[in-house]
Amino acid sequence: MERMSCIEIAKKKVKKGRFYLSHHAQVERGKEEITVDDIVLAILNGRELEQYPDDPRGESCLFVGQGLDSRWIHVLCGSFYGGDLLIITVYVPKLPKWEDPFTRRI
Repeated sequence: MERMSCIEIAKKKVKKGRFYLSHHAQVERGKEEITVDDIVLAILNGRELEQYPDDPRGESCLFVGQGLDSRWIHVLCGSFYGGDLLIITVYVPKLPKWEDPFTRRI
């Protein structure tokens, strides 16, 4: 049986309401004025941007999608293979780290 991708797992868990935000994600979404509905929409309509399979804290993936107001949002998630989806952080991608929502600045 083929293993599901991180984004497929994330979408499935979000549709079932099986996700939670870390304290860091709560703080960051407040700073960026990102709502939980924005995060849900960004995951459900988004795509996987980067994978971090060897993260010492556990496998994580960065997703990109648009929120309710069409802003591009990055959502870093973990905990794909057990329990609820952990939303580690969320932010609006911008300079100096990001050229655009899909391109990391080198």
